[in-house]
Amino acid sequence: MTSILKEKRVGFIGSGNLAEALIKGMLASGTVSAARLFASDRVAKRLLYIAEKYEVRVLNKNFELARQADIIILSVKPGDVENALKEIAPEFAQEHGAGSSDKLLISTAAGVTTETIIEHLSGAGLENHVSVIRVMPNTPVMVSEGATAIAPAPGVQKHHIEAASELFGSVGLTVLLEDEGLMNTVTGLSGSGPAYVFLILEAMVEAGVEGGLSEECASTLAIQTVLGASRLALESEKGLNELREMVTSPGGTTIEGLKKLEEADIVGTIKSAVAAATKRSVELSGS
Repeated sequence: MTSILKEKRVGFIGSGNLAEALIKGMLASGTVSAARLFASDRVAKRLLYIAEKYEVRVLNKNFELARQADIIILSVKPGDVENALKEIAPEFAQEHGAGSSDKLLISTAAGVTTETIIEHLSGAGLENHVSVIRVMPNTPVMVSEGATAIAPAPGVQKHHIEAASELFGSVGLTVLLEDEGLMNTVTGLSGSGPAYVFLILEAMVEAGVEGGLSEECASTLAIQTVLGASRLALESEKGLNELREMVTSPGGTTIEGLKKLEEADIVGTIKSAVAAATKRSVELSGS
């Protein structure tokens, strides 16, 4: 299968942990070569680190990166989005760079809608239509096991959506959202979700230690259990309920543990956690 990214130049505005994870994943999967990767950042020390470790080209001016890249990944903090867009807006004009009219802008900034991004570009004097896609990855992209939701702005062409899917597919799994408004739910579920899992793991490890296991032993067993259960859920044709019943023998040990979780309303608590995080995402995005 031919890559949609063949010969495409990919640039990162902002070279923090997420950008590094994506660069690492793209290089490891062969999705993009180092020669076609660019990165910019306002911290010179960070750029030096990225350049030395991954051998990608680094630039200290965002507009220089935007001029050279076909796909621009905006991975800055939400509060820095407007200034970054003002700096790069002119580079989307037809006269700048080969294929500039077909440039793609992908934003990882939480809570910043595609509509807001397009408004900022228009406010900077850009009249051209710009293809903008918003994504919400989570921290496991750092080990190429991320979950990323992709929400294109209206009018984005199919090949741009495919490019975003391939890029983020190099560091995990992706889902395509037809309604960008659902990004708030994604934030509450998969964006914040790793923290819920880590909390559950902490509790499992503590229980193992209290039961006499060493912390190292308890940690290994707990982490591998969650990893294995997740892999089984991904690869099995059975539903989650069926998989749970497979482990739950009548009168056995598992059912006793599940009774305690039901008494504590673990299902309701997790639903409440996702709902609370989703609500906060709505507040932060002004939706």
